[in-house]
Amino acid sequence: MTFTDSLVEVFLNKFTIFKERHMLSRFKPTWMIGDIYTISPQFLLDHNINCVLTDLDNTLVPWNSKKGSEALRNWLSENKKYGIKVIVVSNNSHKRIQKAVQNYELPFIPRAMKPLTIGIRLALKKFNLKKRNTVMIGDQLMTDVVAANSCGVRSILVRPLVRDDAWNTTINRYFEKIVWNKLSKKYPDLHWK
Repeated sequence: MTFTDSLVEVFLNKFTIFKERHMLSRFKPTWMIGDIYTISPQFLLDHNINCVLTDLDNTLVPWNSKKGSEALRNWLSENKKYGIKVIVVSNNSHKRIQKAVQNYELPFIPRAMKPLTIGIRLALKKFNLKKRNTVMIGDQLMTDVVAANSCGVRSILVRPLVRDDAWNTTINRYFEKIVWNKLSKKYPDLHWK
């Protein structure tokens, strides 16, 4: 092995370590809170947040439900009182989101393509939002948190509203467990509030 080969090998090893550390941080939520309904307007305002981008399925409503709940109505009403906008950013179709939020007058971005940043960037532009005053709330590390972190928006991970998932989310949950184990080792202070 030549000296140049040794330098290249050292560089590649260091780059791989850096890349692994950086990749893992993409899955780290800013906060972890039990469910969306316990996130108070005061908490949001204390962190200079005036707009919530939220996932739909298992965050605002159960994935297998077409309607929200009284808890959702109350949470939305409280946020509105304090001037906090709530916008749904979901990978679901326009039709699915519209049915779920039709009684709440919520704006939404369908087919957000999370974990890509397309939906979040579209919401920021369409609603003239500032990243520093916006948070993405969702129940999945693999989609919601990664999209928020990749876009430079803070994130809140919530527990899913129901235990079961649609088939495509079940696949994500499998990989999420692997990532979660690595995250909890790297960030031992990461815990639910």
